Amino acid sequence: MSEPEILFEVKDGLGVITLNRPKALNALTHGMILELEKVIPGWEKDTKIKAVILRGAGDRAFCAGGDVTNLYREGTGHSTGTLRRDFFYDEYIVNRRIYRYAKPWISLIDGIDMGGGVGLSVHGSHSVASEKFMFAMPETTIGLFPDVGGGYFLTRLRGALGTFLALTSHRLKVADGVWAGIVDAHVPSARMADLQAALGAAEISGPGANRQVDAVIARFAADPGLPSLPAMMADIDKCFSAETVGEIVANLKEHPGEWAEKQLAALMKLSPTAMAITLEQLKRCANRSFEDSMTIEYRMSQACMRPGHDFFEGVRALLIDKDQKPKWNPSTVEGVTRAMVEAHFKPVSNDLTFD
Repeated sequence: MSEPEILFEVKDGLGVITLNRPKALNALTHGMILELEKVIPGWEKDTKIKAVILRGAGDRAFCAGGDVTNLYREGTGHSTGTLRRDFFYDEYIVNRRIYRYAKPWISLIDGIDMGGGVGLSVHGSHSVASEKFMFAMPETTIGLFPDVGGGYFLTRLRGALGTFLALTSHRLKVADGVWAGIVDAHVPSARMADLQAALGAAEISGPGANRQVDAVIARFAADPGLPSLPAMMADIDKCFSAETVGEIVANLKEHPGEWAEKQLAALMKLSPTAMAITLEQLKRCANRSFEDSMTIEYRMSQACMRPGHDFFEGVRALLIDKDQKPKWNPSTVEGVTRAMVEAHFKPVSNDLTFD
């Protein structure tokens, strides 16, 4: 018998969820998403459960993102079904459930937290990261966009930081994660189990539940060290506060120094379409509710799942053939038309709606 991909346990008044694919860096499958949606609504109503803990199995990752290889197989005719529709629909339902959860949702992030993993952690009430924390929203590298509520939380970071992270897939360690507000606190890996035990022993109830969790986390929190982002923010704001990808590229070309050269080189490897729709996503979601943002992102996801989209070429180049040489279409920023961008935001027949 193979191990379940996701584990659920009630212990010391805590609902404990363990993402259980350590060899795959706990990447999310559709089955795991369906199991979450089956269990967590009941836990929310169960008076014996005072809070939910989410963690990843193994010593490398919390969750490295969504398992997109099956989406690739279906979209390239190697399998049949409705996964390209259902995966995103069901994942976004879970993201919204976490965002609106009535009890503390505490992610213990002891390693890599990227893409779909961020969707499970950043929208909860509390996220705690160890020294092994590594954050990124790397979707543009495979011709996609920062989904799972990326349009909502990235636009609420300071300055142009969200745009910078969304476009470049820049990785953050724990000090920058805390500084940016992507995680709430740093707790050393060696103390994570003690933190969970203390949460189990604590009084967590009623309107003050989140403050009670804050107080427990504070007892274990450690100094994450000096962040690197503050020294970069002036450059980030100058170069990435722009209306179009073309303007961002021009800003980077005009900006002196190695930092701008590095960011420009990173952007030039990405799908021009993915960059354009990501920038449009951030504009449209900046002042919208979480639910509106998720509906926008679902429409985008379905456009990206159409055969021939850059997503499939990106997955092929990075994850299937691993030649690292995607052939984007169009291949230049200038080749992306307004109509191509707009096509990603049109309503779809099974639009994502929330009760």
